[in-house]
Amino acid sequence: MISTDFLVIGSGIAGLSFARKAATLGRVIIITKKGLTDSNTQQAQGGIAAVWSKDDSFHSHYQDTLNAGDGLCRKEIVRQVVEKAPAMIRELMALGLKFSTDPLNPEQDLELGLEGGHSHRRILHCGDATGQAIEDILVKQIRKNPNIRTYENHIAIDLITTAKLQKRPPEKTGERCFGAYVLNTKTGRIKTFTAAITVLATGGAGKVYLYTSNPDVATGDGLAMAARAGCQLANLEFIQFHPTCLYHPQAKSFLISEALRGEGAVLKLISGERFMDKYSPQKELAPRDIVARAIDSELKKSGQDFVYLDISHRNADFIKKRFPNIYKKCRQFGYDITREPIPVVPAAHYFCGGINTDLTGQTNITGLLALGEVANTGLHGANRLASNSLLEALVMAETAYSYCQKNFSELTGNKKIPKIPDWNIGKARSSDEMVVVSNNWDEIRRFMWNYVGIVRSNKRLERARRRIKILEEEINQYYWDFIPTVDLIELRNIALLAKMIIYSAASRKESRGLHYNLNYPKKIRPGETKFYLSDIT
Repeated sequence: MISTDFLVIGSGIAGLSFARKAATLGRVIIITKKGLTDSNTQQAQGGIAAVWSKDDSFHSHYQDTLNAGDGLCRKEIVRQVVEKAPAMIRELMALGLKFSTDPLNPEQDLELGLEGGHSHRRILHCGDATGQAIEDILVKQIRKNPNIRTYENHIAIDLITTAKLQKRPPEKTGERCFGAYVLNTKTGRIKTFTAAITVLATGGAGKVYLYTSNPDVATGDGLAMAARAGCQLANLEFIQFHPTCLYHPQAKSFLISEALRGEGAVLKLISGERFMDKYSPQKELAPRDIVARAIDSELKKSGQDFVYLDISHRNADFIKKRFPNIYKKCRQFGYDITREPIPVVPAAHYFCGGINTDLTGQTNITGLLALGEVANTGLHGANRLASNSLLEALVMAETAYSYCQKNFSELTGNKKIPKIPDWNIGKARSSDEMVVVSNNWDEIRRFMWNYVGIVRSNKRLERARRRIKILEEEINQYYWDFIPTVDLIELRNIALLAKMIIYSAASRKESRGLHYNLNYPKKIRPGETKFYLSDIT
């Protein structure tokens, strides 16, 4: 058993930011299932939204976020995040992060990008690899901190709670978290990590869909563990499909940033005809849900596999300087974006719902916090405003740290961790039929894409519900028969997540934001879809 004050599960911007600050209070352990830099943060291209220009205002950023959220944002969290944004930017700069400067005035101010849904230029960025730049800065801070230990190649299996220790179903109130059981993916050993405070910062779950911009690690592990432990979840039907991923058989998960459209890139059919004016007066700068549905609609009408995103009318030197990584990557696949359009398709990108938390990141389980994409703070509502995600992670990490700082003695001193038994393998044996895992994984991702994707219907959701019921029974039986492996753990989590998304989507009898149901095309009620795993029959 390995004990600590803080156990942080996940190594994206939310987890690393919290860990760096929590290390001033006590001992911190970070576990991550691959390397520290394997996260959605690492692949974030666009930037961080923050009021930085004198022409901008908190009210404007606040209102843009509410507009994108389509009636479901929690206003108090929007205000909190928007108003703390400039301080978060200054904090990153103090750590050594260098944001891109205005090429017309490089010595005086930062370059501010424009993205869909924003009424002002307020996207601070590091070229077109902002997430990577932030992750690198934070990892350097983490590695040199003597109060932080990192465990790479470790995947959490389940949270350790009072309900788990007492071998009973979790209750909706009164539960406490004591840490997690964790698999060392290199040795196959299962370790017991105990902590006064456990933080889920496991990111998103794009791999539940066939096409996604997310890396392979995004399998919804935190969401699934939290659900099994008795956390309340909300709004899982609101999955943002990024409109523009590179369409190429070898271009796995490569995103073409929304910032291109902010700098004048236009969407075209293969015939060369523009089409976004038919769907929104904002055209290419409409919120992502509108753009993704527009592309999906045009592809279904034409039978084509992709549309074009064209920025070749801009100056070639500008394109290369503003989007160096996208330019380089596209060149690797044979496309010169300074001369020709880019073939693109929508892909699952970001989960706007998640584990329900309060303003400080606390869940309904004592001692368990959730930060970043895994959490539902209410900031994003029914649709995330572009470049608010990195910002939310920074602000919520700071807010959660402040809460822990104020309540550290109470959180750690008076809550003695009970005796925790080791993981019991029982009669489980090593699997000799991993083809079952790969086949089930593929089937789930395909029917989720086809039935619970950009456009849904009652019939599609019912088909998905019937399929996941059969598959989850098979997967759970397989899981308990065999010794856990990373593939088996991820498959179990993906199956549970799929079931919860289907339930959440079927519960919303309207179309709003990222959720569009052909049977309920109108908006009827601005309410959240809150549920516990025990509510799903």
